Amino acid sequence: MATLNQSYPTLLDLAKQSDYTGTVVADIIEMLADTNLILQDIPFMECNNGTKHLTTMRSGIPQPTWRRLYEGVQPLKGTNVQVEDTCGMLESWSEVDAKLVDLSNNPRQFRLNEATAFIEGMNREMADALFNGDTDTDPEKFMGFGPRFDSTTADNGGQVVLGGGSGADNTSIWMVVWGPRTVHGLYPKGSKAGLSRDDKGKTTKENSNGSLYDVFREKFTWDVGLTVRDWRYVVRIANIDVSAMAAGSTDVLGLLRQGYWKLKQRQITGGRAAIYANANVCEALDAQTTPTMNSGGSTVAGNIRLSRAEADGKEVMAYRGIPIRECDAIGNAEAIVS
Repeated sequence: MATLNQSYPTLLDLAKQSDYTGTVVADIIEMLADTNLILQDIPFMECNNGTKHLTTMRSGIPQPTWRRLYEGVQPLKGTNVQVEDTCGMLESWSEVDAKLVDLSNNPRQFRLNEATAFIEGMNREMADALFNGDTDTDPEKFMGFGPRFDSTTADNGGQVVLGGGSGADNTSIWMVVWGPRTVHGLYPKGSKAGLSRDDKGKTTKENSNGSLYDVFREKFTWDVGLTVRDWRYVVRIANIDVSAMAAGSTDVLGLLRQGYWKLKQRQITGGRAAIYANANVCEALDAQTTPTMNSGGSTVAGNIRLSRAEADGKEVMAYRGIPIRECDAIGNAEAIVS
């Protein structure tokens, strides 16, 4: 089984480096990664301008000239465009009755267990923003992948593959090469990467009727953003009809092939590549990796482009060696991309 290496620090790597007093932060990141596999892949880097990140992208290549003897060549220069990405501030508060904490055998672990629902809520919200966040309509969020790759006629429209769907139940597959010069997550300058847990300790809470009781209160914050430094390292396979796919009438492998040949770095030597899809797509692909029996009773192997690989010590499905990650934030009712 092939093993997929990792070259850039993820949230878990950064948490283990910065959490000197215990394993609480690392525990939280591991919990998030268990329910949102994309967090195992994203490298996070500090913004270069406070809560914003300015990226200079190459927009034009100088055209060289075939010159003749005794004739000059006009000097040229490349053209660039600057893109500014921002971070969003996600926050949630947890309160637990102090009596429950006092009665527990392990108060620290008990409080973390009680906060699990809050952590999961932040995880889901962040994952949704990662794919669907749009600062044009929700300026408090960060710009996700979806609004960046929503048209075949945009400058990056060549990175969009249309799956043929035209109804109301459409989904997408995303192919991303993560790296410091391609695509990566952001956190504000001078802050910590990932979800932070601020223990406010025991405090007295007053109900609206005037009654009092003690609670342990804590705040969870996550300042996060996304930058696409080079759109050639992202491919969106959009308009995949979920019903048609379930019926077996959608050539999902054919769509993956189209996307693969649009991806700039197919050899994947300068970044960490991954494919993201929801459970419906993963199930459809899994069916094509499972050996079947032909009419003669012999076993027929699954598609040779789909295989099993090892990532982070776990078995994953892979296409041409690129791990396929399940991500529930990719919905089944996406708007049609044209």
